[in-house]
Amino acid sequence: MLGKISTDQINPRTERLRVAMISYHTCPLATLGGKDTGGMNVYVRDLTRELGRQGVGVDVFTRSQDEHVPHVLHEMGYGNRVVHIPSGPEIPLPKPDLVQYLPEFVARIMDFASVKGIHYDVLHTHYWLSGLAGLDLQSQWNVPLIHMFHTLALVKRQVARRPEEEESEVRIQGELDLLRQANRIVAATENESAVFESLYGVTRKDIAVIPPGVDTARFYPIPHDEAFEFAEVPDENQLILFVGRIEPLKGIDTLLNAMLLLRQRGLTSPDCRLCLIIIGGDPDEGEEGDSPEMQRLLQMACEYDMDGVIRFLGKKDQDTLPYYYSAAEVVVVPSHYESFGMVALEAMACGTPVIASETGGLAYLVKNGETGFFVKAGDPAELADRLERILINNKLRETLAQNAVRYAHQFAWPAIAKQLVSLYTSEIETHRQA
Repeated sequence: MLGKISTDQINPRTERLRVAMISYHTCPLATLGGKDTGGMNVYVRDLTRELGRQGVGVDVFTRSQDEHVPHVLHEMGYGNRVVHIPSGPEIPLPKPDLVQYLPEFVARIMDFASVKGIHYDVLHTHYWLSGLAGLDLQSQWNVPLIHMFHTLALVKRQVARRPEEEESEVRIQGELDLLRQANRIVAATENESAVFESLYGVTRKDIAVIPPGVDTARFYPIPHDEAFEFAEVPDENQLILFVGRIEPLKGIDTLLNAMLLLRQRGLTSPDCRLCLIIIGGDPDEGEEGDSPEMQRLLQMACEYDMDGVIRFLGKKDQDTLPYYYSAAEVVVVPSHYESFGMVALEAMACGTPVIASETGGLAYLVKNGETGFFVKAGDPAELADRLERILINNKLRETLAQNAVRYAHQFAWPAIAKQLVSLYTSEIETHRQA
């Protein structure tokens, strides 16, 4: 239970805009690189903080996964909160198991708002599970619902390489319901907007294309020697970096195969020492852990005799990432699909060129030949070629780095959040006039 709340805890309603932000299956405060923690966590957290700076009140509702964590945390600043709602057992659960606890989640959010005496002006939901909760709250509170998918089931089905990677029919139907019933849909890119019609057969003329932002106060170039010291990389090495969840969709095996090709070309000789750091997952889970992809990658690294060349660091707090980005000569995003690609944007803000698969949002985010390069997804030979080109050409690398920093500043959160505030106020006004 959330516990009894005394009357002196109740804040009177203010005139400022109030948003109920919903991230049901994952908490924005969670350490990145885990099974269900990634770009969406960063998006919700950083957007909430920037909205607070701009005078918008936000409560982020997420499912409680640990009974020992306080249910309400003030870690967003500006009076904004993360509210952990008990819904089913307070432990991490697989996403397919979470649908059954949505009614309890919705009911407890309504209880929280009632006890606190809060009226929310708009709902902003993230991922399909949160969206389904939002549809229920939308009907109960009579407020507009704005939804962002972050990933889409039918896109993942297209790129799935194994049956277990395919998403359920329940999710597909849920996404269809949201496309038809949410007041507005936020797409990260025009590409994502086009997918709604091409794959789901749903045509909407009112989709708002607003990209995610980047915290340029956190992500900026750190002097190379200082970043190297933090990352514990020897000065004579050249660092290649991957950051993200450890799952087949991320294409990390393509990167390992590219590293093997680079070694065969002599780029891991004593005169040109390469180091690949992989941030994400938990390499110490053991054989009984819940990440078969991690075990597969560790086995590949062992078979390729890459001890000392490839380092699996596991999950890292986001505050440490600017050091790793700044230490790297290049960041690789070899995914088979990304709706946007937050890692690529963060890396560019730190002045690091990016080599990315030409897919999904990455095809819109990375500027080929200007801030980095595109490669075909799943093509280790092309990836090795692009890596070699950046690693051996200092002038090219410096030019790409300078362009990357300038380009990334276009996505600074203050400007992106203003677009969302404008969307909120427009939808609220439209709703009132309906």
